[in-house]
Amino acid sequence: MTTAAVEPSAGAPRRFEVWGSPIEHSRSPVLHAAAYGQLGLPWRYGRRQVDETSFARELASLGEEFHGLSLTMPLKTLACEAGRRRDAAATATGAANTLVRVGDGWAAFNTDVGGLSAALAEIGASEAPRARIVGAGATATSALLALERIGVGRVDIAARRPAAAEPLLSLAARRGMTVTVSPLEAPAGDVDLTVSTLPGDAPVADAVSAGLAAVGGTLYDVVYGTWPTALAQAWLAAGRPAHPGATMLLHQAVLQIRIFASGSPDEPLPGEPEVVAVMRRALVGG
Repeated sequence: MTTAAVEPSAGAPRRFEVWGSPIEHSRSPVLHAAAYGQLGLPWRYGRRQVDETSFARELASLGEEFHGLSLTMPLKTLACEAGRRRDAAATATGAANTLVRVGDGWAAFNTDVGGLSAALAEIGASEAPRARIVGAGATATSALLALERIGVGRVDIAARRPAAAEPLLSLAARRGMTVTVSPLEAPAGDVDLTVSTLPGDAPVADAVSAGLAAVGGTLYDVVYGTWPTALAQAWLAAGRPAHPGATMLLHQAVLQIRIFASGSPDEPLPGEPEVVAVMRRALVGG
């Protein structure tokens, strides 16, 4: 198929990698390989174990054949700081999951926000009157902006340590959002949608999970490798819908590939519906 809409130099061989620690579980290489094949691009995408102490050294060591990187935990804050320029989502969250080479430096992007908002729209969660975010870490920040993007009016943040949610409250205030904070064990009332940002192996007591499920509406859990999570089990036991984070992974990867191809997350890929379909099949099969 043609790649006419991709920037002229994008057809040249390029290298990309996903970095993080741990990284063995990442399915990003499967997604990217499927997309590159559909687009007819001679690009290579690998993975590399990189932690916070080795990030700067590894980044400085990259040759010019490396055009971009995907970043997962615990590197998103460092990746944002490494960007000579940042998109609006990276600036707002202080976290970047995408770096693309610009001259002799890097531009930083956050595609988690767009990926999650697209995933939530896909399950029919747009414009839920009230939502809850479980967790108050870096991913919760992206979740807050994703909920804003799909039109959620009010958000409750349920956290093990409510004090950890202070940065989220500050961000919400700057953006004119109505946000409350509640303890994980005592969520503040019913919501239509719950977005869990807890790690897949996070221990959650059965009583806490059941309490969240009882007032939680539909669950979207950003975890995609460990399923069902403790929260998802509680939702399913309560007869409520629960969705894993694979679609967030899919949609954020589409935005990354747009950036790798054109420098912009807003420039659709040539034949993008077919590219997304191929990626979706690879994700299910991978």
